[in-house]
Amino acid sequence: MNIYGYVRVSATDQNEARQILEMEQLGLKPENIFIDKQSGKDFNRPEYTKLIKLLKKGDLMYVKAIDRLGRNYKEIQDQWRIITKEMEVDVVVIDMPLLDTRVYKDLMGTFIADLVLQVLSFVAQNERENIKKRQEEGIKAAKLRGVVFGRPIKVLPDDFEQIFVRWKTGQISTQDAARLSDMSISTLYRRIRDFGDK
Repeated sequence: MNIYGYVRVSATDQNEARQILEMEQLGLKPENIFIDKQSGKDFNRPEYTKLIKLLKKGDLMYVKAIDRLGRNYKEIQDQWRIITKEMEVDVVVIDMPLLDTRVYKDLMGTFIADLVLQVLSFVAQNERENIKKRQEEGIKAAKLRGVVFGRPIKVLPDDFEQIFVRWKTGQISTQDAARLSDMSISTLYRRIRDFGDK
């Protein structure tokens, strides 16, 4: 039997150390802990895919929380079924001791685990939807207060028309035009496009 752990954090700026530490304390080897640093919005997770390919009947997989398996109720349910029923791999959800397929093998235990899984999957999806709704409401309120999102628009220098003409006629290079305008080349191209439309 091989023992693996799966860790996922929602963005590259989040720290996975807490999840890894808990798994190491459970005796997992660092090379058996698979870590994805990306959103749960889809299931294109390279480390998760590698782990699923490695899992064999009788193996054991740890996850910190049930929402590490998927982004919504259906996805969590599907992954749980694939791993535990089809692949016959045991799963332990560290934050929820009732979700330990090693222990609850009888009919009653399976029923309780399935029930807990359904409730937790629903709660995880509901919380994500609430977070999204709060974010949207926060952005809307901020816009009403006059908050501007995104990068500030680069102000054109007073002599931009002259720089533009010199660039257009080949008197100066793109790099020189960007330097004289005090902007990056990509910003220069965007502003040239806007300028040309006027």
